[in-house]
Amino acid sequence: MKKGKLIILSGPSGVGKGTVREEVFKKPELNLAYSISMTTRKPRPGEIDGKDYYFVSEDVFRTKIAQNGFLEYAEFVGNFYGTPQDKVEELLISGKNVMLEIEVQGALQVMKKVPEALTIFLVPPSLNELEKRIRGRRTEAEDVVQARLSKAEKEIKTKDEYKYVVVNSKVHQAADEIAQIIQSNITE
Repeated sequence: MKKGKLIILSGPSGVGKGTVREEVFKKPELNLAYSISMTTRKPRPGEIDGKDYYFVSEDVFRTKIAQNGFLEYAEFVGNFYGTPQDKVEELLISGKNVMLEIEVQGALQVMKKVPEALTIFLVPPSLNELEKRIRGRRTEAEDVVQARLSKAEKEIKTKDEYKYVVVNSKVHQAADEIAQIIQSNITE
């Protein structure tokens, strides 16, 4: 069986990575598996442990760091996020194309460890639109919103580190473009 491809979908917080990823996953021909990240943040309404994230305590997370158990990890706005390496490797060996939906700091770590990964950076149409999306969630205090916007400006400057850059103006368009990118890279 052919080993799967590691795919990194990254971009600033609030750009719509999750929404676009869900659309891309509606295309069975891509043989995709989603890599579920581990985090120390509290679940948002509707999020399910083991489906959206593995929600764990900081102690559990730090133990996994000490065991070199992450493909990447980062601290962001007071919480840790990471990609459990064992889970990704199992999926790749089974032939699945594994998508990591991760923030920029983590994506840059994975690129160093797995240079053959397919890397896609999702950008907003504008910073104003990004601010509207973040505020539209109504899940975070003003200081957290400001931290996310400040970080987003810096992260957008890293887009040239990625093989592909896709603008998320319309979810379906962005998802179709990403699906085409994946298809052309898995059939090489």
